[in-house]
Amino acid sequence: MAGLTVQNFLSAATGIAVLLALTRGLARRAAQTIGNFWVDLIRSTVYVLLPLSLVLAIVLAGQGVVQTFSPAAQVETLEGGLQTIPLGPAASQIAIKQLGTNGGGFFNANSAHPLENPTPLSNFLQMLSLLLIPAALTTTYGKRVGSRRQGWSIFTAMMILFIMGLAVSIWAEYSFNPVTGVAAGMEGKETRFGVTGSVLWATATTSASNGSVNAMHSSLSPLAGLVAMLNMMLGEVVFGGVGAGLYGMLAFVILTVFIAGLMVGRTPEYLGKKIEAFEVKMAMVAVIAPSFVILVFSALACTTDAGLSGLANRGPHGLSEILYAFSSAAGNNGSAFAGLNGNTVFYNLTLGFAMLIGRFAVLVPILAISGSLAGKKTAPFSAGTFQTGNAMFVLLLVSVVIIIGALTFFPALSLGPVVEHILMLAGRIF
Repeated sequence: MAGLTVQNFLSAATGIAVLLALTRGLARRAAQTIGNFWVDLIRSTVYVLLPLSLVLAIVLAGQGVVQTFSPAAQVETLEGGLQTIPLGPAASQIAIKQLGTNGGGFFNANSAHPLENPTPLSNFLQMLSLLLIPAALTTTYGKRVGSRRQGWSIFTAMMILFIMGLAVSIWAEYSFNPVTGVAAGMEGKETRFGVTGSVLWATATTSASNGSVNAMHSSLSPLAGLVAMLNMMLGEVVFGGVGAGLYGMLAFVILTVFIAGLMVGRTPEYLGKKIEAFEVKMAMVAVIAPSFVILVFSALACTTDAGLSGLANRGPHGLSEILYAFSSAAGNNGSAFAGLNGNTVFYNLTLGFAMLIGRFAVLVPILAISGSLAGKKTAPFSAGTFQTGNAMFVLLLVSVVIIIGALTFFPALSLGPVVEHILMLAGRIF
């Protein structure tokens, strides 16, 4: 309990600290520093994560989430047999796992387990908590850089992407399935919360780098599974992890400003800071590194016996299992198309490397950008300055995120969930 709790808090606090460093790089003029990591880490933990976790843990325990040090209980079932009910300090672990976008379940069934997520209210609170801090940090960002409009524009772009993904997922799940002969199939869904509740959680948990689930993602319709995958493939910038989602989105902001500068023939600027070759290169590394890991490791898994031996399904769904696993690892998410057996030497090593590269190959370039921007002077705004706090910028930002994701992953997704959807309409399943 102590070991997991420490990591859950430090992981989230590290994301906030890196984001704060980036905001200082944008806000400061000709500065030599971007703050103190340990100060940001402690303040994030003591003033944000601990108080929210304490309140949420108490509320969840009041809803029936188990919180005890008693051993497992032996109870007699209605049929007269014996059943072992696992117990433990679940509520306190679940609070920080959701608020810190850490994911992982106290019980094997994760948030589909009745002692981990017993009521509709607990389901709502857990789903809200995994998006709460990542969404709120956009306001923090706006205040720190001296322009609330900047925070609102990024929040709006995130929300548009989230709603688009949710709409496609719900449409796909409620569409008629010619194989089963029904629409809104319940196989793999949580019966207490229904199709909509299960799909909403799937979209939220893959938008954030959370990974907790209240339904089985491998049972999603092909297009809903595609959305869950794509949320992670985009770098989990649709709200994303605590701090990590926003600084990942800011890498896309830098690319968007650079592209806009090329379109109008001006030196790109963001918040008065000139975006030059170094910042663009670092932003590209932050965007490309996780994508490289996902595609290369997935290709390796598809072409080796060690990778193929872990599949539970063949055909396009098998490819989706592999793509999802490496997308989840590179995005530090943790959810899975659970048919894939990841507990092999091959997958333990490759998924482990994917986690490390997906985290640090983004974090380090962002810190490099922070230091570079902090040392620059702020140019005064003029009539020719590209505005980054209006609807046009939001639309351009959303377009850049989608286009980069589509160009990078469209071939792989076409062979996986897209083909599976077409074959499903023709009466074939895998």
